[in-house]
Amino acid sequence: MACSGEESMRLWFLIPLLLCFPTLIRSEDYSDVTIVVRGAETIASTSNEFICATIDWWPPEKCNYDQCPWGQASILNLDLTNPLLAKAIQAFSPLRIRLGGSLQDQVVYGTPNLGSPCTPFSKSSSGLFGFSQGCITMERWDAINKIFMDTGAVVTFGLNALQGRQQMGRGVWGGAWNSSNAREFMEYTVSMNYPIDSWEFGNELSGSGIGASVGAEQYGKDIIELKNIISQLYGNSRKPLVVAPGGFYDQKWYAQLLDISGPNVLDAITHHIYNLGAGNDPQVANRILNPQYLSQSSDTFRDLQMTIQRHGPWSAPWVGEAGGAYNSGSRKVSNTFLNSFWYLDQLGQSAKYDTKVYCRQTLIGGNYGLLDTETFVPNPDYYRQVFLYFALPQSCFTTLYTFCTKPRYMFSALLWHRLMGKGVISLDTSGSSYLRAYVHCGKQKGGVALLMLNLNKNMGFMVSVRNDLNINFREMAGIKRDNSFVHGLKRTVSWVGSKASDGLEKREEYHLTPQDGNPFARTVLLNGAPLQLTGDGDIPSLPPVMVSVNSPIYVAPLSIAFVVFPDFEAEGCER
Repeated sequence: MACSGEESMRLWFLIPLLLCFPTLIRSEDYSDVTIVVRGAETIASTSNEFICATIDWWPPEKCNYDQCPWGQASILNLDLTNPLLAKAIQAFSPLRIRLGGSLQDQVVYGTPNLGSPCTPFSKSSSGLFGFSQGCITMERWDAINKIFMDTGAVVTFGLNALQGRQQMGRGVWGGAWNSSNAREFMEYTVSMNYPIDSWEFGNELSGSGIGASVGAEQYGKDIIELKNIISQLYGNSRKPLVVAPGGFYDQKWYAQLLDISGPNVLDAITHHIYNLGAGNDPQVANRILNPQYLSQSSDTFRDLQMTIQRHGPWSAPWVGEAGGAYNSGSRKVSNTFLNSFWYLDQLGQSAKYDTKVYCRQTLIGGNYGLLDTETFVPNPDYYRQVFLYFALPQSCFTTLYTFCTKPRYMFSALLWHRLMGKGVISLDTSGSSYLRAYVHCGKQKGGVALLMLNLNKNMGFMVSVRNDLNINFREMAGIKRDNSFVHGLKRTVSWVGSKASDGLEKREEYHLTPQDGNPFARTVLLNGAPLQLTGDGDIPSLPPVMVSVNSPIYVAPLSIAFVVFPDFEAEGCER
């Protein structure tokens, strides 16, 4: 059957893509999608260190579901001299690291006046989470700060918020916080000029708590004390942020915390998200590919944003810990390509609700680490964030799909950090809910950066991206009139305009797919080439595809695409 002129043009656009990346298009099953970017204004913003990863306290004896996936990944025993660790941190340039976790409120600090031996955690049936109190020596603290200063990490440290309290009932703790040990630890940190960006107070003690809970009124009073300690210790120098409570969101508890602590005390309010269920739940993989399930997280982000606006507008929302599946993650999913859909979707959703920081559990440790616990080699989710360049074969060069004629190596670069700027932009889409899309202001080259996640196993999407300044309603004739996409356009598009173009503008495309099309693969392909460490252990450099800006974007089934439009006219990004 002969193709129409429009269909012929579309297929002609795909020929170079098939030659260079044959795994991206496997069938003729695709659906046309239009994305309209509302670039007139930004709807939210992130911080420069939006991407964050955690390092936890769990010792090797931490086990779940007949497995013990933590190994030597604790703050107390992690091999800080492993060169792959330093290179992985440096590649984010910078990476925020949050030190904390479940055992945080059982940690004491080996200062001169501790009054007891400084020993690590050990198994204990009477302790929280089955472990005794643990201690970090000042020698270990020195070593941790050395690698962080050498790699330019931005550090958030979680303090023990149970010190001095008594257990009043099952899981409920009362009494005031004893700050003496923490204060000595902070005094030492200040004396050594260790650049702590923020001090976080407590871990998962909010609401009904996980293992232990503290009432919001007492918690608020203790945060005021922490703020005063920081003011005294840091004097006229730059003062670290005060962050809390590092727990699961409970609207009433969080609102009361902000009311009690009062204006300009709590700089950031943190919450944790494990929305995929237990690590051994057989439905984890299905939930990742269910757009309706993924969207449920927006309720939490939205509600927290509203609580802050009403009770503490001086504070900012952070995700202090998010691992997808709880209890160390899923050993079948969390370290595979499939998990990247959950992770990147969480970044996109949270950013829309003004989240400033999103801390991934973990940098290393458990099944959800960005780095393999034993080898320190990056897992797939790490590469969702690394953006680098590589020279492609000459056979892939065409007049339409133009690649860099010379290899450009840009180490120390993070894909989200490099491409997705702080400004968040809204969009409308005519397509399936299985195509998730997020738009930010471009980070370095101006314009906008678009992230697309295709959750469909069988259907690809042919995407046309339009500026709401340039859209014409006659182009929307094929879309149902009751579609919210059309209603949105009617509300927001008041005139049609177009930026002058000579037809030579290009966009950058970064297509991420799993090796052999297996969503559970641990090797990732960027534009068809596998991501692997170099012989020297460096993060590899790989290129974008340079494409005519007017051609459609093909997003293959179960694939991820970042697309940068450096010449996109977005007035909201220019303010």
